[in-house]
Amino acid sequence: MGFWYSAPLGLLVLSRIIGAVVAGYQDASLGLVEIVESDVCIIGGGSSGTYSAIRLKEMGKTVTLIEKQSRLGGHVNTYVDPATGTSFDYGVIAFDNSSIVRNYFAHFNIPLVSAYSASNTTYEYANFKTGEYVSGSSLPSQESLAAALLAYSGQLAKYPYISNGFDLPSQIPEDFLLNWCEFIEKYQLGGLAFESSLFLEGVGNILAQTALYMLKYLDANTVNNILTGGFVTSENHDNQELYNKALAELGSSAFIGSNVTAVQRSNHGVQVSVSTPSGPKTINASKLLIAIDPKLENLEFLDLVEEEKTLFGQFNNSYYWDAVVKNTAIPNDVTITNVDLDAPYEIPSTPGIYRISPTNIAGLFTLYYTSPSLMTDEEVQADILATIARLEAPTKLWTGTPEFVELHNHSPFELTVSTEAIKGGFYAQLNKLQGERNTWWTGATWQAQDSSQIWNWTEINILPKLAV
Repeated sequence: MGFWYSAPLGLLVLSRIIGAVVAGYQDASLGLVEIVESDVCIIGGGSSGTYSAIRLKEMGKTVTLIEKQSRLGGHVNTYVDPATGTSFDYGVIAFDNSSIVRNYFAHFNIPLVSAYSASNTTYEYANFKTGEYVSGSSLPSQESLAAALLAYSGQLAKYPYISNGFDLPSQIPEDFLLNWCEFIEKYQLGGLAFESSLFLEGVGNILAQTALYMLKYLDANTVNNILTGGFVTSENHDNQELYNKALAELGSSAFIGSNVTAVQRSNHGVQVSVSTPSGPKTINASKLLIAIDPKLENLEFLDLVEEEKTLFGQFNNSYYWDAVVKNTAIPNDVTITNVDLDAPYEIPSTPGIYRISPTNIAGLFTLYYTSPSLMTDEEVQADILATIARLEAPTKLWTGTPEFVELHNHSPFELTVSTEAIKGGFYAQLNKLQGERNTWWTGATWQAQDSSQIWNWTEINILPKLAV
C-alpha cells in the first residue's frame, strides 16, 4: 500500500470494512461504496428513461434510475413565475391524445386538456436576417395546408412499419433517401413545407434532411393531431409536474445530479459505478437500459465493443436551443415568425430563430433556435440578441434591454446517418444491439423526437424484454 500502520489499527480498519461489506458496502480506495441491487438499471432520466422506470416499477421490477441533471425530464422545460406560481411550458409542450399518454398522466393524477387555446395573438412575419417585416399572404393557406397533409398521409400509408422504430426492409425505398425538399417536390406537397419546418423544430436545415427522418418525425398521429387539433397538454401547463411526481414515486431508487463513471456488461448482468451527491454507488443489475443519445462522446463511461463504436461513430446531429426572454420591444399580444420570401418555400436558412411568441406572463417571450453545425451557447445568445434588435421597428416602444430568463441547449438533436449508411443496412445492425450483453436502448434515436412516439415504441418493443 506504500504506508505503514500498527497491527491494532489495521485490525480495526479491517473489521470496519468487513462490517460495511456485510451491510451492503465495499471498500474503494479508503472510501465506502454503497452496493445497490436492482432488476434494471436505467441511464438517463429524460422522457424515455423516466417512462421506462415508472412502467417497470408498475410491472413489479426493481429499478435504479441515474440522471446527470438535478431533475428528471430531459427536453421538458417549464417556467414557473416565482411571484404568482403561474407556469408555462416551452420545452416539450404537447402530446398525442393516445391511450399511452392518457394512462401515463392519469397514473400521477395529472389532468390533460387541449393544447390549443383561444388567444388574441396577432401574427406578424419578418425576415429575421434583415429585420424587414413582410406579409404572410404568400404562405400557404390553411386550406392548402390541410390538402397537403391529407396527400402526405397517403404517402405515409405506403409504409405502415415506419411508425414503429427503424425496422426497415432490406431494400430501402428510394423515397426514404431523398432529401425533404426533393420529397416535397416529388409529391407536390408544397402546402405543408413551411408549416413542417415549424412543427419539426431543431433539425437544422430541414430541406436538406433525409426524408426518412422527417417522415418519422411527422408521423401519422402528428398529422392527424394537426388536422383535428387533437394535441393535449397538462391542465396547469406544467409538464415538469409529470417528472417531479415520477421522481417522488421512484424515491431512493432514482439518483439525480449523478454521473455514471464506469459500466461493466456481461451475459450474466451489469455493474454500474456512479458518482452521486451522497457518495459513490455500485449498481448490480440483471439488465441495463440506456436512455441517452448514443453519441460516442456521451458514452465514454461504457465498455463499448468495436461494433458499437463503429455504429455510434456514424451519427451526425443538429443543434437546438429554447429560451425565455424579457425586456423586448415586442407587444405582449404579438407573435413574430421568421420568413424568407426569397428562399425555397419561404423557409429561412439556419442558424436562426424560428419564431418569438408571447406567454401567459406579460413581458415574457419564448423562442427556439436551431443550427446545422456546432455553436456555443454564447454565440447563440449573441445572435438572438442581435436578431431582436433588428426586429425593433421605430414605431415600437422600447421597454429595455432584452435579457435571458432561461436558455437551454438540447443538443445533440435529431441523430442521423448518411444515405449510404441507411442503404447499407445501418439500422438492421443497430437493432441487433438490443439485448446484447443484457443491454437495451431507447430514446429519440430509436424512434423520433416525440415523447408520445417514444413512449409507445418503448412500451411495445423494449419493456416486455426488460420485464421478463
